[in-house]
Amino acid sequence: MKTNWYSRREFLGLGAAAAGASLAGKTIVLSSQPLQATPRPSAASDRVRFGIIGVGMQGSGLLAESIALPEVECAAACDLYDGRHALAREIAGAALPVTRRYQELLNDRTIDCIIAAVPDHWHKQIVVDAVTAGKDVYCEKPMSHSPADGVAMVDAAKRTGRIVQIGSQRVSSQICAKATEMIAHGMLGDLMLVEGWLGRNDPTGAWQYPPPPDLSPRNLDWDTWQGSVPKRPFDPNIFARWRCWKEYGTGVAGDLLVHLVSGMMFMLGLNEPPAQAMSVGGIRRWKDGRNMPDVHAVLFSYGELPVYLRLNLGTAMPETYRFQGSKGILEVTGSDLTYTPQSGKDAYPSYYANSFPRALREAYVARWHEENDPRLGQAPMPETISVRGPDMDEVRPHLWTFFEAVRSRKPVVEDAVFGHYAALACHMANESYFRKSPVTWDGASNSIKS
Repeated sequence: MKTNWYSRREFLGLGAAAAGASLAGKTIVLSSQPLQATPRPSAASDRVRFGIIGVGMQGSGLLAESIALPEVECAAACDLYDGRHALAREIAGAALPVTRRYQELLNDRTIDCIIAAVPDHWHKQIVVDAVTAGKDVYCEKPMSHSPADGVAMVDAAKRTGRIVQIGSQRVSSQICAKATEMIAHGMLGDLMLVEGWLGRNDPTGAWQYPPPPDLSPRNLDWDTWQGSVPKRPFDPNIFARWRCWKEYGTGVAGDLLVHLVSGMMFMLGLNEPPAQAMSVGGIRRWKDGRNMPDVHAVLFSYGELPVYLRLNLGTAMPETYRFQGSKGILEVTGSDLTYTPQSGKDAYPSYYANSFPRALREAYVARWHEENDPRLGQAPMPETISVRGPDMDEVRPHLWTFFEAVRSRKPVVEDAVFGHYAALACHMANESYFRKSPVTWDGASNSIKS
């Protein structure tokens, strides 16, 4: 029986960039080709066998996308809810081994790597256990549930030498790579300010997910799912909507802000935590018992660069980045990138001359035109550049990057250090919100301070 599984879009692989073309008033479409356009022999040594831990909303999508890639197969699946054992087999085949105990996957020597798509409060334990067992790991974003967890995960990755890739797919986006190239070539001039925003306006977007109707302590290991968090009675809503509570998740910062931060870091070539963060926000709409804000605006300092990012679960807005420089503005959203140049020069005589007496004003204006007016037929024509490519939210190229790294042992961009720094921005945003004060990152003590 053929089953159709949801994916964001069909992946279009990297193609030729549009640099160096005549760009005035044009939309450049990044050329592309299907991922599997160049098949290669499928020797047993080429195949990557992965185990997946967590087959929920995100995990089921990662499973379906992964097994659609060439020379990649799922060897086993783990979830604490038995209903997701059935789901995993519906996706990957009825013979797929399933278990509630992820240690069984780590002990299986035929499994090369792990995909971990579990609640945030389980990330550290699973990643540390996996790399210690000799497995490479793709871990969903945000990398960590706390700064201390992130430090432990980085240490484990360095100690074992295993590949760790975090699941913020902007770093594998073709459109974001084009923005990286343009910024690195100095098209923006001196960078003044970076803005980013993302908004949703529906219950599903605010994590009010419907729990599985059959969920009960009989088919869910509720105690293990809670981990080291203070134990609560069984609650289907907490299981399905864990992002709403800081005990299990990291709120809108860990769900959405981390994408903005990761994409911004990648496009600017940054690999560091912010020096400072200052947040405002609140539970403005979704007053359903959650303790994480549904509106969250954060002003970061990356060195001397101000970065202003805002999230909203009560108003829909497409994910957008706006890089503001002395030579123009670069805006990136979805599948599109637009660069609008600015000369940085006066287009007209200064209006401050209106404060001059008439004779001085008229002399200044005449001299300005004499020195600045273009000759006839030589007026400047600023070039606005528009580029269109695959959507920045594509999952499959990011997974492909990971599996290729498992094969080749080449490093990935969004490794444990990059993921840690991106997650730190989210933790700092949350800490500033709860402390109601600016916070800084103290690298000496590996802690957030007011």
